[in-house]
Amino acid sequence: MPVEIDLGKEVAIDVEAMGLKPERDRLCVVQLSSGNSEAHLIQFTKNDYHAPNLCRLLNNPNILKLFHYARFDIAVIQAYLGVVTTPVYCTKIASKIVRTYTNRHSLKDLCRDLLGIELSKQKQSSDWGKNDLTQEQIAYAASDVLHLHKIKYHLDEMLVREDRIKIAQDAFYFLNTRAHLDLIGFSEEDIFAH
Repeated sequence: MPVEIDLGKEVAIDVEAMGLKPERDRLCVVQLSSGNSEAHLIQFTKNDYHAPNLCRLLNNPNILKLFHYARFDIAVIQAYLGVVTTPVYCTKIASKIVRTYTNRHSLKDLCRDLLGIELSKQKQSSDWGKNDLTQEQIAYAASDVLHLHKIKYHLDEMLVREDRIKIAQDAFYFLNTRAHLDLIGFSEEDIFAH
C-alpha cells in the first residue's frame, strides 16, 4: 500500500536512470527529501511506472520541487511518468546565473563550496536497473537530495544580492519547455541560433 509522506512546501528530487538520454535510458529511481536529513527512494521496475502519489506531488502547484540539473530529471520524469513537474528550482542553473566567478557548478562542487561537505560520486555510474540496489547505491542516491535545501538557501541569498532572482525564476519556468524539446529531438540544436 502506498505511503503518504509529508514533504512540506519544498521537496528535493533527483532521479537515477540507465543513462543520460531520456528517450532511450529508462527511469529507475526517484529520490525525495523534505530537507530534514531523511531521503525516500522509489524504485521502478521495467515497464511499471504506476506511482499516483508521486505524480500528484510532482505537479502540485503548491510544492516547489528542487533539483540539481533539472533539465534531465524533469525530462525523464515526463517521459516515464507522463507528468509535467511544476513549479521547479534548479541549483545548477541558479549557480550558473549567480556564481559567475567559477565554471564549477556540479552538485559535488556546490556541496563543497557552499556547505563544506565532500560528496562522493563513486556510485553515479552504476547499474540502477537491477532489482536489488546495494547499500552504497542507496547511500549515494540519498546524498543527491539531502543537501539541496541548504544549497538553495545559499544560492537564493546570492541571487537576491546580485539582483538576479527574476532571471533565475524565468529560467526555471522555461525548464519544462526545454525538457520537452529534448524529448522531441531538439537536445543538441540551439533553436535560438540564427
